[in-house]
Amino acid sequence: MTTNESTPRVSTATTPAHRTPVHRTLGSTGPAVFPLGLGCMGMSALYGEADRTESVATIHAYLEATPHDTNALLDTGDFYGMGHNELLINEALRTAPAAARDRALTSVKFGALRTVEGGFTGYDGRPEAVRNFLAYSLQRLGRDHIDVYRIARVDPDVPIEETVGAIAEAVEAGHVRHIGLSEVGADTLRRAAAVAPISDLQIEYSLLSRGIEDEILPTARELGIGITAYGVLSRGLISGHFTRDRALAPGDFRGMSPRFQGDNLDRNLDLVEALRKVAETKGVSVAQTAIAWVLAQGPRHGVDLVPLVGARRRDRLAEALGAMDVSLDAADLTAIEEAVPAGAAAGERYPAAQMAHLDSEH
Repeated sequence: MTTNESTPRVSTATTPAHRTPVHRTLGSTGPAVFPLGLGCMGMSALYGEADRTESVATIHAYLEATPHDTNALLDTGDFYGMGHNELLINEALRTAPAAARDRALTSVKFGALRTVEGGFTGYDGRPEAVRNFLAYSLQRLGRDHIDVYRIARVDPDVPIEETVGAIAEAVEAGHVRHIGLSEVGADTLRRAAAVAPISDLQIEYSLLSRGIEDEILPTARELGIGITAYGVLSRGLISGHFTRDRALAPGDFRGMSPRFQGDNLDRNLDLVEALRKVAETKGVSVAQTAIAWVLAQGPRHGVDLVPLVGARRRDRLAEALGAMDVSLDAADLTAIEEAVPAGAAAGERYPAAQMAHLDSEH
């Protein structure tokens, strides 16, 4: 099956005038934010080279698209480009209009240990490490606080209670506003929430990655914890723009991702073509359909859910924002899930070594 790059219509509205200003709250204790967050990782790491000027312009466009009475959510990690991404966000916020800058919230992951060559060697969740990582992030971001702070992966050698306790101390000191978690399972979520209020869990969730629906989403709902969903387009795989013959740039993470390899890629792109047929009946793009499906899952599962879109360019951002204009009824949701059934993805979402670090998968 050949991949058709054309789409019948792409909604590109990026200003609040084209839709009702709305927001979603990250759990019962977190901040109110725009229904789509901007994931900034790809502007600095793991997808090959990015254009710095275009990256800053994309952040500015996202801030401008956010209604004046709503907070914009910028998601990053201190290990994205070994600090590069935080410095990039610093630049974007410094050069943004004051009103837009004032409504920007930062969500930061920490804890990953890196090498000069860019490798990952583990995670450090010790309280003294938490304080160290936080000090560097505040300096790079040029801010006196971080809005949501979370360890990127659970440190298997440090009880989650100790890590969360250290973040709670930073909240008391005014350096952090809210505590988040990333890629943790239901049991760890309960243990963490017993220490301090947790605003949200950041975890992969898409048509191709639905494992959180069995235990994690119900636990989050029970505990009043929101979800910030990353990978909603499965790293571009279900964007409708990825082709079988695409040459990946050196250093692009997808070159090692099982879902982008050999027969797995062929099978997954067949799913995309099935999804494209559904999108065409709606007159929207494949990416908008996939994002709109994730947007619909919050109300469906009774949780506060905010998808993170990893746009690196303004045109991709505009397409993603257009998903907010896509209305899906019960028949649409059924058609989408028949095109891409739960568990249909070929290949794991990370290589085996990285899957081993996911508390959410154990």
